[in-house]
Amino acid sequence: MAVPVWSYQPHSPAPWAEVVPGHGPATVDELLTLPDDGYTYEVVEGVLVRMAGSGKQAARLGIRLGGKLEAYASEHALGIVTGADGVYKFPGAETGLVPDAAFYRAERDVEAPDDAKPIPFAPDLAVEVASPDQSADAITAKARRYLRAGTRLVWVVWPLSKHIDVWHVDVVTGPVRALAINDSLDGEDVIPGFTYPLADLFRHPLRQESAE
Repeated sequence: MAVPVWSYQPHSPAPWAEVVPGHGPATVDELLTLPDDGYTYEVVEGVLVRMAGSGKQAARLGIRLGGKLEAYASEHALGIVTGADGVYKFPGAETGLVPDAAFYRAERDVEAPDDAKPIPFAPDLAVEVASPDQSADAITAKARRYLRAGTRLVWVVWPLSKHIDVWHVDVVTGPVRALAINDSLDGEDVIPGFTYPLADLFRHPLRQESAE
């Protein structure tokens, strides 16, 4: 999700995004009623924030990884995968985030009976695809926000450097490891058995002879 570097606000509750000027206190439910104006909106501690739409590469990586997760989770009846418009409402403070892709376990679906409402908990897995303008500090703040809300695994995809930071719920100080192009994603105990080579993820669909 692209955010102009000038819009980062270190003292805002969401340093990865721009606070919407002139907007009063916001609710997570409000995210489902906002106009389709090219921005992705989130609510963090009652503050409405926005990010510009993703570029071609980030959008492609998000849908490709989300598609792999959806196919695997459906085949093995593990749970629900959502794309870049799925709103997750966190417990406690009025906060709702919209990951580029996410997964939650099948048994949790009974906690979200209303398909017209935000999903009322943090996902078990959140995927964020960083834009070229997003800083490591900004993405770190967002990863920690997921983990504090109960997300068990966060994958932060860095398209330009072709690596993925892996965050765990029991280690919020930083990613537990960084995966390089020759490594594979591992669903661990969150999506058991899921693997995906980074070389396949980052390969350009029209240039099959090599990774981007």
